[in-house]
Amino acid sequence: MPQATLIIATRNAHKTMEIRQMAGDDYLVRDANDYPDFPQVEETGTTFLENATLKAEAISACVQGFVLSDDSGLEVDALGGAPGVWSSSFGGEEGNHARNNLRLLDEMREVPEGARGARFVCVMVIARDGKALAHFRGTVEGRILAAPSGAEGFGYDPLFAPIGHDASFAELGAPIKNQLSHRSRALSAALEWLNNHSH
Repeated sequence: MPQATLIIATRNAHKTMEIRQMAGDDYLVRDANDYPDFPQVEETGTTFLENATLKAEAISACVQGFVLSDDSGLEVDALGGAPGVWSSSFGGEEGNHARNNLRLLDEMREVPEGARGARFVCVMVIARDGKALAHFRGTVEGRILAAPSGAEGFGYDPLFAPIGHDASFAELGAPIKNQLSHRSRALSAALEWLNNHSH
């Protein structure tokens, strides 16, 4: 059976690589970097679902086939759910992971060990012809570490230890992270939907 093409509404190479690893050989995974004419979509929503929908609908209006978008971030209980949808700009500069992590450490400095609960959240939307068709949510619970640890992954991975592990996502590495992560849980549901609707 020929590979189906799945277009990811992102220019984030880390995100595309994770999705490609999880999707396996069933899909030829492409992203916005493969389509220079795709518009830059302003993420003006105040929820993960709103932002994922904006991206999926805008990109799917420009290309044939199914488009998958993902909006994800970190919710920290001690910070009232922040940084949330603003996870990638928490440090003051969009996409600067080092600054985001420094600010998170600073905000959490006085928070005791038992109150450092957090979760990664991922919402995925599938769209076609400019219209959202389905959405999926995945979460993984854990805690914020007192210092960064590990060299793999990206974003807040060095500071987040999932429940059941003392090591951070950046220490656990891709095979374990891809089994546990918020993105893998949302993607599993999204791929099941695609398998049922793409024929």
